[in-house]
Amino acid sequence: MAFSKQILVFLVLVGIFNLCNAQGLKLGFYKKTCPTAEAIVKKETASIMAVAPTLAAPILRMHFHDCFVRGCDASILLNSTTNNQAEKDSFPNLSLRGYGSIDRVKSAVEKKCPGVVSCADILALVARDAVQLLNGATWPVPLGRRDGNVSNSTEALFNLPPPFFNITQLKASFASKGLNTKDLVVLSGGHTIGTSHCSSFTNRLYNFTGVGDSDPSLDSNYVARLKTRCSATDTTTLVEMDPGSFKTFDTEYYTLVAKRRGLFTSDAALLADSETRAYVTSHATPQGSKDFLKDFAKSMVKMGKIGVLTGSQGEIRKTCGFVN
Repeated sequence: MAFSKQILVFLVLVGIFNLCNAQGLKLGFYKKTCPTAEAIVKKETASIMAVAPTLAAPILRMHFHDCFVRGCDASILLNSTTNNQAEKDSFPNLSLRGYGSIDRVKSAVEKKCPGVVSCADILALVARDAVQLLNGATWPVPLGRRDGNVSNSTEALFNLPPPFFNITQLKASFASKGLNTKDLVVLSGGHTIGTSHCSSFTNRLYNFTGVGDSDPSLDSNYVARLKTRCSATDTTTLVEMDPGSFKTFDTEYYTLVAKRRGLFTSDAALLADSETRAYVTSHATPQGSKDFLKDFAKSMVKMGKIGVLTGSQGEIRKTCGFVN
């Protein structure tokens, strides 16, 4: 018991440390130095989403993956070099898409205000605007993040919660970033948009405990349906995380989880904890949509403040894939 309390205190302290620089962020940060920055980002994002609406999910995920490794410092955007494998080339990030879109938005902002707006802020804004364009949540984005100079693939492996995490591991992962259990279940709702490769969940279909069985926490009818899409060795097929609604930001994800039809072990894990289970069941109806959008907005603001660099820390990259 004493050891558990020590771990809890440690995670709380780590969370406080992760959020302490957030006071350097503020709304309207570029009001004097680049007053049209947010409008440019919104316009470019709208143009991108008009032709590629499926990019909203990977860009939202990119923002999440950025913040969970070294904080929201755009380290996810840095390219690998001959001497270093960057985060974007780490296994958990190989399925991310949308880097070119972030570069496009950055270039548009640079033309107007060279060397002023960070890649970290642009990623945070594009993620918000992309979700809003899918009739999803919107939230205020305090700005003033600076770009980091370090990106390491190993750090991504150790900091990003994988799809096979159980509820205890998920809660510890989020707590280490200053996020609580409600943030966990709310941000998991981001799975309402997007797709996943079969390889992220086929263990639940074919060999859950090593004896050729399926995960009993996954609805058996859904197992049969998924097996028609994914073979045991499939690494290329994409499956909708929220079938029939994967391009709409809504609460259908919670409806699926409540029916034991969440794709990942980490989705099913939300039913293994009283607090997360209560949130899932109360939002598994259309009536829960309004509250979810508000909750998602609050948690995204909180997540966007993790480990930020502000003031004279870091730099403002000229090109998002390279340090200056």
